[in-house]
Amino acid sequence: MGFMEKYNAWLNDDNIDAETKTELKSIENDQDDIKDRFYTDLEFGTGGLRGVVGAGTNRMNKYTVAKATQGLANYLIKNSNGKELSAVIAFDSRNMSTEFSKTAALVFCANGIKTYLFESLRSTPELSHAIRHLGTDTGIVVTASHNPPEYNGYKAYGNDGSQLLPDAAGEVVREAKEVGGLENIKMISEEDARINGLLKIIGGLVDDVYIEKVKKQRLREDIDRDISIVYTPLNGAGNIPVRRVLKEVGFTNVHAVELQTKADPMFTTIGYPNPEDPKSFTLSIELGKKVGADILVATDPDSDRIGLMTKDNKGEYQIISGNDTGALLLDYVLSAKKYKGILAENGAVVKTIVTSEIGRKVAEYYGLKAFDTLTGFKFIASEIRKFEQTGDYKYEFGYEESFGYLPWTTVRDKDGILSAMLACEMAAYYKSHGKTLLDALDDIHKRVGYFVDDSYSLKLVGIEGQEKIADIMDEFRHKYKCNINGSDLAEVHDYLEGTIKDIKSGKSRDTELFRENVMKYIFENESWYAVRPSGTEPKLKFYISARGNSEKDARDKVEAIKSVVDGRITELL
Repeated sequence: MGFMEKYNAWLNDDNIDAETKTELKSIENDQDDIKDRFYTDLEFGTGGLRGVVGAGTNRMNKYTVAKATQGLANYLIKNSNGKELSAVIAFDSRNMSTEFSKTAALVFCANGIKTYLFESLRSTPELSHAIRHLGTDTGIVVTASHNPPEYNGYKAYGNDGSQLLPDAAGEVVREAKEVGGLENIKMISEEDARINGLLKIIGGLVDDVYIEKVKKQRLREDIDRDISIVYTPLNGAGNIPVRRVLKEVGFTNVHAVELQTKADPMFTTIGYPNPEDPKSFTLSIELGKKVGADILVATDPDSDRIGLMTKDNKGEYQIISGNDTGALLLDYVLSAKKYKGILAENGAVVKTIVTSEIGRKVAEYYGLKAFDTLTGFKFIASEIRKFEQTGDYKYEFGYEESFGYLPWTTVRDKDGILSAMLACEMAAYYKSHGKTLLDALDDIHKRVGYFVDDSYSLKLVGIEGQEKIADIMDEFRHKYKCNINGSDLAEVHDYLEGTIKDIKSGKSRDTELFRENVMKYIFENESWYAVRPSGTEPKLKFYISARGNSEKDARDKVEAIKSVVDGRITELL
């Protein structure tokens, strides 16, 4: 069915409400907009279902949410062996999050799946914990993480608290497609769901269990917790839990950015609520200067990711990259556990293929083994499952360059709540030793080598943008430079084909990872770059990393690669 046929089908569907039809009629003369809304269906990407809020099959709305949930329900029922099923649902501060979460809950209930729905906004890590705590078969969090305000999304989880892996997500997508028309979606009223005992509203009691477990992850007691902290939840779900945890573990000098503590789906003071972006710290810097803060902490709207700023040697606040924050937290956690005698001899660290190799070097420094996964915390959670099943390794830490960290296994997704607590503890520990976080990072570089990393994106929207991304990926897959800045290319990793090619021998071997559209190029001098389409936004993402005997040496290697990559992109656009 073509996009115009889908558009007209929605206009004539009795299951579509009048408000949605009015929105669609308002664009009847804008074929480009109609095409973008209906040329495809939203599907599970790296972070689940995600898109612009609005009417259409390629938009986030109550109909696409209901259809995806019916597909998930059908998948669960088919694999249930007749057992009673249950689910838990959380949501963040975005537009329509409350409505979408209730829609999903009522679809589950109509399918006989007992559903726990949080009373108000909650974080992604708490949702992951709630699945395990309540023993549910699945979970959903309605969020678009750090995307711009016009987006919302939907992440689906398995019974271990991790997002669905590609095989399971693929089955859910197939089930959703087989639902067919909207008339085939089961729905029940909220009143009937409550009367039948299928819908239960949850809140404080579940919060308390999670918070207490987070607090028990403190690693050092002998530090001065009077360190000055500025915290912003960026108008999201982290406001209450992060401030509560910091207060209850003894941090008394915490200053919140008040304009960003309230839920605001338009993110009025930020625009783009991404802790990777230094601009998201604008108000935090103002407050930090006012109160003399040692560290600035930000969590994204669903509070699974965390960003940090600290003062440089000129007294100016400087953002710490995702890779460097990961190295700092990893080194701090491993060193503290080693000091306490609780670091496992068979410990393992897990990072993604586009994350800096500094993590591997830090892990090896402490005698641990590092494992690589594809991008997405569901793959890190998959490694945790393998370790638990085989007993070969004990998970100690996992992270990715995009500001997501998981210092424990109680939660199976990025945990910005626990990471915020540990980051403040880490900053306090180093301050008590007369060091800033940048000093601590320099110490790591002196031990394992100087690493410099860069990442950036090319935004290409709409169907034409998707086609251009596909064309660029095809060019990068088949044409690449075999020498940059005097260093020969050693290996080419094609994760879509599942192969690793040795350049000198020309031979290829298979990877053990899931198939994904990613290309990675590794040079003999340990520098590398990678390119992949984003799984959550209309972007092509580039990653560059290098190790050197000084920061300048590593940075020069990164700039040499960036020049070549940018030149290729200019040619192809």
